Amino acid sequence: MAQKHTIEDIARLAGVSKATVSRVLNNKPDVDPATRARILRIVEEVGFVPSITASGLAGGRSRLIGVLIPSFTWPFIPDVLRGVADVLSTTQYELVLYSIKDSTRTPETAAREKETSSVVNNILATNLTAGILAIFPGFLSHYVTRLYKKGVPLVLVDDQTPPTSVPWVGANNYHGAYMAMRHLLSLGHRRIAHIQGPMGLLCSHERYQGYLDALQAEGITPDPKLAIEGNFSTSGGHTAARQLLALPEEVRPTAIFAASDQTAYGVFAAAEEFGLHIPKDVALVGFDDISASAHLRPALTTVRQPFYEMGQYSIELLLSMLNTNSNGNSASPLQSNGWSSKLAATPFAREMNENDPIRIQLPTSLVVRASCGSPQNLSIPR
Repeated sequence: MAQKHTIEDIARLAGVSKATVSRVLNNKPDVDPATRARILRIVEEVGFVPSITASGLAGGRSRLIGVLIPSFTWPFIPDVLRGVADVLSTTQYELVLYSIKDSTRTPETAAREKETSSVVNNILATNLTAGILAIFPGFLSHYVTRLYKKGVPLVLVDDQTPPTSVPWVGANNYHGAYMAMRHLLSLGHRRIAHIQGPMGLLCSHERYQGYLDALQAEGITPDPKLAIEGNFSTSGGHTAARQLLALPEEVRPTAIFAASDQTAYGVFAAAEEFGLHIPKDVALVGFDDISASAHLRPALTTVRQPFYEMGQYSIELLLSMLNTNSNGNSASPLQSNGWSSKLAATPFAREMNENDPIRIQLPTSLVVRASCGSPQNLSIPR
């Protein structure tokens, strides 16, 4: 087995102190160029790989960022992590992933809650990371909020519990739903159904409210039979769509707004079972714009959530918090490192008092594809 070299070995071989080696490895400027070149040559010759943890401890500050994720099987997790990684690639920080499996509450979640509590306790006990991103923590939010209350720099990414004092980055669900409904209404649809997400989640309420407000703006009284709770899954969408499409033709919806793309996939399957065609017999809009939605036939009209940008903004916010803490600066992170000017130039900028909880709500956008048809090829009862 090859010998594992330490920073002490590099210092001895180069004839310098450990502190000098550390300054070179951390790209500090005040090292003699010839000394720097000698140290880097030795590092390359012996294949030395510095310990991120050890170098962080030596400098009094960890260079690890912890990321809590619910599951890699969620189709948008890679996009969020790509946004995080692209920002971190320009820094000296590295990622540590903590899997919290599934953040959806079910009667069988007691064991997972205990496991997650153990993960949170380990993060507190080891003090390994400089800060934490918690992505879609769901019902586990109260566990990670404990970290923030213990003084751990932490940002929630699209948390679905009522707002707390923890910094938060998410999407404008209400506006996305409203845009989707306005599009269907502009095509002449009046009997529009909505397959909701789990109503224990904040985003489901926001999307439902956008659905209701768009109907009422057109003078349409919402029909409670056309709003059915789902669970953001394909199977849940299939079950709800079967219930809607089984209604008598005179009251059957001519369009369905699904609260997620995966829910919309279930609508495709149900429509085929009923011998109905999308969009000729029923128009369909989803929510998320996950990559597979563009490749359906017909391609799915949907609301794009800015998952990549969520990753970017959440890690930028966390880094600004870390920088504020390390400088001993008590100012709001959004008032340092150019954040106030950066936010002021975006559609989601809002007035924020210094003591207000930090909530960055990114804009959603409507992606129009073929699943809604057009006024020319749809026969829509008024």
